[in-house]
Amino acid sequence: MIRDLLVVLFGDPFAVMNTVGLVAFALVGSTKAIREDFDLFGIVVVGLAMAFAGGVTRDVLVTRTPLALQSPVEIGLGLFGVALAMALRLVLVSPDTHPITLVADAIGLAAFATAGAIVATEAGVSAFGVIALAAINAVGGGAFADLLLDRAPFVLFEDFYATCAVSGGLTYVVAGTVGVAGGTAAALCAAVTVATRLAAVTYGWELPTAEDLEPPTR
Repeated sequence: MIRDLLVVLFGDPFAVMNTVGLVAFALVGSTKAIREDFDLFGIVVVGLAMAFAGGVTRDVLVTRTPLALQSPVEIGLGLFGVALAMALRLVLVSPDTHPITLVADAIGLAAFATAGAIVATEAGVSAFGVIALAAINAVGGGAFADLLLDRAPFVLFEDFYATCAVSGGLTYVVAGTVGVAGGTAAALCAAVTVATRLAAVTYGWELPTAEDLEPPTR
């Protein structure tokens, strides 16, 4: 158990990104459930769903056993994120809209986009596959959590969110193509994803809807 934890904390870029993503997204998912007045069990379920659903989908797509089923450390990190969310609720009225949670969401998005890109590259998929798995790993958990909260996944109609993960995945592919080392490519992917997400939150970036593309009436 202790050896597994040390590997997670001080291991390769994937282990670091996966660790950060699990804690950050478990925190964010739990704050969403807290906002909806879920009981403690519901909070844990939504928090863990947001932390693990994207990674499980990624692993299934590359035909490997999901990491969540391989090590107790994975579940422990998710539960730690849930505990952080509950602690925030004790000191904040609306933890889901607090800057701490918004930043944690951006960090989790970046970490999981990078983790997805690393796994996809190791699996030998195409450049499109790397970008797709980066996005799936990054937004899959949030989409599943929204379904548990009985609402349409917000990544489909709100905000500049999944696009940030796509940008990070594209950065990883380009960096690898020009010969940048894996660790540096991972750092670039994470940096681009978190920077674009925080900029989107700060400046209110949104993708256009079909109505926005309609010609003006005469």
